[in-house]
Amino acid sequence: MANTSSRTLRLLSLLQTHRYWPGIELAERLEVSVRTLRRDIDRLRELGYPVEASRGVDGGYQLAAGAALPPLVIDDEEAVALAVGLQAATQVEGIAEASVRVLAKVVQVMPARLRRQVDALRAMTVPTAWGGSPEAGVAPAVLTVIALACRDDERLRFSYTAAAGTRTDRHVEPHRLVPLGRRWYLVAYDLDRHDWRSFRLDRPTDPAVTGARFRPRDLPAADAAEFVRHGLKEMPRPYRIEVLVDAPAAAVHDRIGRWCTVEEVDADHSRIHMTADSLEWPILALGAVEADFHVVAPPELRTQLHSWAARFTRA
Repeated sequence: MANTSSRTLRLLSLLQTHRYWPGIELAERLEVSVRTLRRDIDRLRELGYPVEASRGVDGGYQLAAGAALPPLVIDDEEAVALAVGLQAATQVEGIAEASVRVLAKVVQVMPARLRRQVDALRAMTVPTAWGGSPEAGVAPAVLTVIALACRDDERLRFSYTAAAGTRTDRHVEPHRLVPLGRRWYLVAYDLDRHDWRSFRLDRPTDPAVTGARFRPRDLPAADAAEFVRHGLKEMPRPYRIEVLVDAPAAAVHDRIGRWCTVEEVDADHSRIHMTADSLEWPILALGAVEADFHVVAPPELRTQLHSWAARFTRA
């Protein structure tokens, strides 16, 4: 890495993982000599970064633990991930206002190229209030490519793997991104099927813009989030769950009412009805209730709970 400034930034990025780096390994990663590495370390110290060194055969370097560091250096994917996380936090009561302020500051100091990607992601994402933060299973590069295509009204092509494992090639006009539950979805018009579709963004492979622009169509729903919600409700859900909870219906509804139907049994007890295509989410929802409960159905849920309880106990 010939450019000294670029190499120094790369060195700082490696040190910021907070792991101990043997000097030889760090020099190999940077493709420099051990002597050049020492000069780069000295340069970081001059900039105010407290780098600790240990001597000897196994000598190496590490940023001082708990030190007050200058602003962190992050790469493109980390910057996009930070913006995504902060945007999700703007929907959380209590920290929403602070998250908006931090997000504005982060975007303001980004390079123009990266700011364009993050701005597109912010503008093309429909805010929702269903479920927690989106999961990390979607690559930042996928999000930014699709967000830019949504913003620029540019057609996309990608391979898509359905839940059953079937793989198909898709040609779509992208509309909006929707984080819902712990998933990201793309709402788009499928040009081969001549209809609107929602796509889980952990399933496309190599999305790429085609260069062809399009005139946006009218979505047959109030907004993209509503379109995705309706599609999820129409999906077949093999598990029908019934649980008795030792808590008032109002308290249970406040906790998990968005995911299930809550019926009052008496002043101190309630009944939950839920459908699901897997048992993981019902278990997480029941854990959020923070009350004792009894599983009426299905028996597979009881089995899964026993398995989780044993694993948690071992932990």
